[in-house]
Amino acid sequence: MNNYTQIFVGTAFTSDSSEKISILKDYLFCINHSGMISKIVAPQDEEYQLLIETHKGQDHFHVLDDGHYLLPGFVDLHVHAPQWAQSGTAQDLPLYDWLNTYTFPLEAKYSDLDFAQSVYGNLVDTLLANGTTTALYFATVHKEASLLLAEICAQKGQRGLVGKVVMDDPEQNPPYYRDQDAETALRETEEFILAVKELNKTVKQGVYPVVTPRFIPSCSDEALKGLGDLALKYDTHIQSHCSESDWAHHYVKERFNKHDAFALNDFGLLSDKSVMAHSNFLSDEDAALFAETGTAIAHCPLSNAYFANSVLPLHRFRKMGIDIGLGTDISAGATPSLYDNAKQAVISSRMLEDGVNANLPADERGVANSRITINEAFYLATAGGGESLSIPVGRIKEGYAWDVQIIDTKVPAAKLPIFDPNEDLYDIFQKIMYNVRPENIREVWVQGEKVHTR
Repeated sequence: MNNYTQIFVGTAFTSDSSEKISILKDYLFCINHSGMISKIVAPQDEEYQLLIETHKGQDHFHVLDDGHYLLPGFVDLHVHAPQWAQSGTAQDLPLYDWLNTYTFPLEAKYSDLDFAQSVYGNLVDTLLANGTTTALYFATVHKEASLLLAEICAQKGQRGLVGKVVMDDPEQNPPYYRDQDAETALRETEEFILAVKELNKTVKQGVYPVVTPRFIPSCSDEALKGLGDLALKYDTHIQSHCSESDWAHHYVKERFNKHDAFALNDFGLLSDKSVMAHSNFLSDEDAALFAETGTAIAHCPLSNAYFANSVLPLHRFRKMGIDIGLGTDISAGATPSLYDNAKQAVISSRMLEDGVNANLPADERGVANSRITINEAFYLATAGGGESLSIPVGRIKEGYAWDVQIIDTKVPAAKLPIFDPNEDLYDIFQKIMYNVRPENIREVWVQGEKVHTR
């Protein structure tokens, strides 16, 4: 009983499955020295009272206040870290023009490490304050600034998976912002991988290098093949964009006479440690390849509304066995909140099912059986993200990391609409998912360490 470094008493909400929420009312949560959930004890269990009597009054024993609840920390599967500096702007152009007019000039500035420090430090703080305990990051082409982002995650206690972006094709990238050539890109990627792996030896919650071709249109064949080889050599995670928009999807088809998914697979970039952002335009054959290789999808519903030209058919892909989680896609998605994206995932799915053209008959307007519930959106933001990364996070369950948000439903600045002292707990869960603001997130813990408090 003395092996627990933290014990919490309170009510938690966690995904039992993609559609079912488990409500753990007044449970004990026992955390070991590694920051993992060692034991969960129900009030009716024999040792419940004994544990309380043994540990109460000690610094490591935490009893949640009335109106406070535990949720798993969120897993954000798609963040363009450098774009935080333009978040909330530049939403007015198609993807190709947006990249060249706004985004590439901004990302080029990260050769300045002081600028990188100020943006990345604030971004990690902001994501933690919004309940995001694990983030999968695109950095920039700059090796030093990309390593700095990993170091900031390590220092601030967030679990960061960071990729030095590769974009070496001189025909598709501006001269002021690209890798010098494929050889340079691959050498610097390998150096980055080794440096982050070394850093990870000192980090409790973990920081991980990610092989990161920006997307096929930005990379030469040589770079893509070399990145696949590096991912295999060092057993790293892989991330990119896949079949995001009409333009990107059709570009790859014209270049290789095949879809993104099959082109990426040919270069060794699809595996059970791969996460592909968007993927809205996957055919059934593409989706079957994702399922076969274990490749996951980062669903970015807010970003998709601006840039993807379509709605992801979540239900169809999940039924085919594809792991899916949520991403903010900062800054194409203008908010750092996965609460906002969970709500948008529900909204987008309803719009896909109901259709949007009122001039069509109702039975011709949408795609049947497309809607998801807030339970499913919560699953995508938590357990689905953990499964997509093959990391034991996203659930409040024995054997998982103690990554949690403590939600205060009574905070004066953002009180949730709960007026019945005996309110149904599932109704409270729904109100949390639809109404929480950063002011409600009192504490955030990652791997058993408190990393944010308000």
